[in-house]
Amino acid sequence: MNEQITGALFKEMILHGAAAITAQKQAINDLNVFPVPDGDTGTNMSMTIAAAVAELRKTTPAAVDQAASITASALLRGARGNSGVILSLLFRGLSKGLKGKETAGSAEFAAAMQEGVSAAYKAVMKPAEGTVLTVSRLAAKQAVDAAAGGQSLEAVLEAAIEEGRQTLDQTTEMNPVLKKAGVVDAGGKGYLLILEGMLAAVRGEPLPEVDGDAAPEKTKADFEVFAGEEITFAFDTVFIVRKSRVEVDLEPLRSYLNSIGDSLVIGEDDEAFKVHVHTNIPGSALTEAQRYGTLELAKIENMRTQYEDVAAGKKAQSVDDLEMEETEGESEGHTVAAPEKKYGFLAVCAGDGLANVFQDLGVDAVVSGGQTMNPSTESILEGVDKVPAETVFILPNNGNIIMAAQQCVGLTEKNVVVIPTKTVPQGITAMMNVDFDAGSSQDITDAMNECLASVTTAQITYAARDSDFDGFAIKEGDYLALEEGKLFGTDGSLPALLEKLAADAADRQASFISLYFGEDVAEDEAQKAGEVFQNACPDAEVMVLAGGQPVYYYIISME
Repeated sequence: MNEQITGALFKEMILHGAAAITAQKQAINDLNVFPVPDGDTGTNMSMTIAAAVAELRKTTPAAVDQAASITASALLRGARGNSGVILSLLFRGLSKGLKGKETAGSAEFAAAMQEGVSAAYKAVMKPAEGTVLTVSRLAAKQAVDAAAGGQSLEAVLEAAIEEGRQTLDQTTEMNPVLKKAGVVDAGGKGYLLILEGMLAAVRGEPLPEVDGDAAPEKTKADFEVFAGEEITFAFDTVFIVRKSRVEVDLEPLRSYLNSIGDSLVIGEDDEAFKVHVHTNIPGSALTEAQRYGTLELAKIENMRTQYEDVAAGKKAQSVDDLEMEETEGESEGHTVAAPEKKYGFLAVCAGDGLANVFQDLGVDAVVSGGQTMNPSTESILEGVDKVPAETVFILPNNGNIIMAAQQCVGLTEKNVVVIPTKTVPQGITAMMNVDFDAGSSQDITDAMNECLASVTTAQITYAARDSDFDGFAIKEGDYLALEEGKLFGTDGSLPALLEKLAADAADRQASFISLYFGEDVAEDEAQKAGEVFQNACPDAEVMVLAGGQPVYYYIISME
């Protein structure tokens, strides 16, 4: 039986904890409802601790403080989402509590757990009870009490986990959001799984094989009970800033971010700090943070669109939903094209037809991606560097990709300008307004930005399951129409839904209407759809083009 945690044992504890949560990540995803049912808590926590596993596998730490320090540093930089940030804070405080120790017994480890809880509570501006914070706090308290009674390391961890389980069961009543959905806290469940894995390592049990997601122990969250308007701050914003100096007072930043959003968490070490905040103005959050250092990484996700995806029976998309081959290319590096001209353009879109449209309008390179596949900053950066121009304008064409594109600024020798296009039609309109002979990049930027408001975008997709959302009784197999990101209507008949959108185009007095039909729509069907809009808007110029996009039967531009 292990009574002292060495560096080697701590490493095994993290590896076991990571395996435990990875095996159950889908079960945790199915529980997730707070603050929006985006179903990614299990994924975020498992990927966060996986960052520590990757670093620990490269080393053989002898002392527990070394192993804990490596873990904390990797978690800070690898943290994803609110749950991942809090997990990193718990281990950051744990590392602080173990600093200078070669080994740690039950009392030292229990005290370090409590140090972790203090770090997490200190960083969260408005700690909510009935969350992972509550579970970790009471688990740590029980660990300290057990250690004070002279119990073994194994017994201390057992006591902490048992107390954590009892607390987790109570989170449903503690938190009104959880009570409404009828589930326990997803983050608290994930934390306990990690502790259980760590206990298994202390017991000397072999590292478990991870061969798939286990079935959830609890029912899935009842997403239908939530409404989109409950999401006050839409953008889940996470970023890392390298400090300009070691001693940086982050309290003014904390106050500012709290004034423009909620769910604020700030974690830091001597070199950098990481922020998680929900806000409606993520750009302002990033700008303010850069007063304290250099922005290194950032991501943003629109929780309202994630909610709409879930309510429509689809998987809520995330910037973490990337193909593995992306990372394979990252390690190989890429070349930077020499500038052959002053200005170049890069667009993000999915579908060969849409890519051809952008290229016909003068776009130099296209990065594949969109609502169902958000490209990484590295993928966009590779695209930028392939453009043979001094200044490269990026058209993200999706609200979830804008911030990933903005990260490219400063990561390349080229000048990068991000035009905040949220839809493909906006991107196309922006390109149509480019003066390729403009005297300055600001002239091009102004022209592209000014035309974005003139475009209304509609999209038609499908419902994968029954749901009741925003006053619409949606049935599996129904067609769904979104307009400017909001649910416009639903119908069992695609032609009927097209008629409704055409009537709306008429009400808007649209003069130019473009229908880009997807990979699942035949051209003759698309032409008939075009006739519907032409009949409703006889004076409008209506175009029907093959977009080839997945997921959406039609992407419709109305100007």
